[in-house]
Amino acid sequence: MRIFTHADCQRHIVPAGFPECPRRWEVLDRALSGGPWDVERETDGEVDRRLVEGVHEAVYLERFAAAVRRGDAILDTPDNPISAGSWEAAWAAAGVALRAAEWVAAGGGRRAFAMVRPPGHHAERDSAMGFCYLNNIAIAAHLLVDRLGVERLAIVDFDVHHGNGTQHTFEDRAEVLFASLHQYPFYPGTGAARERGVGAGVGATLNVPLPAGTGEEAYFAAFEEQVRPAVEAHRPQVLLASAGFDAWKRDPLGGLRLGVDAFRRLGRELASLADRLCDGRLLSVLEGGYDLEALPGLVTAFLEAQADADLS
Repeated sequence: MRIFTHADCQRHIVPAGFPECPRRWEVLDRALSGGPWDVERETDGEVDRRLVEGVHEAVYLERFAAAVRRGDAILDTPDNPISAGSWEAAWAAAGVALRAAEWVAAGGGRRAFAMVRPPGHHAERDSAMGFCYLNNIAIAAHLLVDRLGVERLAIVDFDVHHGNGTQHTFEDRAEVLFASLHQYPFYPGTGAARERGVGAGVGATLNVPLPAGTGEEAYFAAFEEQVRPAVEAHRPQVLLASAGFDAWKRDPLGGLRLGVDAFRRLGRELASLADRLCDGRLLSVLEGGYDLEALPGLVTAFLEAQADADLS
């Protein structure tokens, strides 16, 4: 297990009381730095803009940069405040996801966690949304499929909110399976079971909407009955996870009822799938999770379960 991160993720400053704040990165950095895994904090190298433009329109990136230069307070929605460092933080997060994806793809048995903020899975091709500015996991997937020759890839999104931006990025592509378990109806309003992809991608989108109050038994029944078989049938060469920890039972922005053991089990389940299907290649990218007291323990449980799977 290797953790990838970058200190510039802290440069995205938000108003007081805003849930997606620099302290999210700080509490995780403090907790994970003392763990039994390598932490890479690479500061050299620029992100290839063409990789980002494979997911986001150039005009959107230019608008984002201009808004930061002008000192605008928000980008596109009130959920997307911006500061002088927001551009650097968003690009640092995308760069972390790209470096982690390259490392995972380079050898069997590699598991990585991209510890980033701002998160990414709500960011659409042409707009910011839901605390997200650049779609980190979609950019990593684009690198793997379109640059590194991965023929089949699966993304499992277990954030409490549906990953609309990631779904829309790949919904017409059969080689990328997007599977999401999320609270529904809920923000952002997408993620109904009937959304199954478009064109050549029909059947490569799987949405598992769950009502508020869903606990671990029903959650993992849905995982076992729908998500696991879909991933197995797709037979990905690399497995990615949009790792949101806001399905935690006391998260201030979620309504599902998962405990610590559920995130430990998610780590085991994903590691098992990666071992059986992808020669162990698994990349998890941080999305949500806003209970700052609980977040380090939830992430640690998720990662330790993957490390334990290496020993079993």
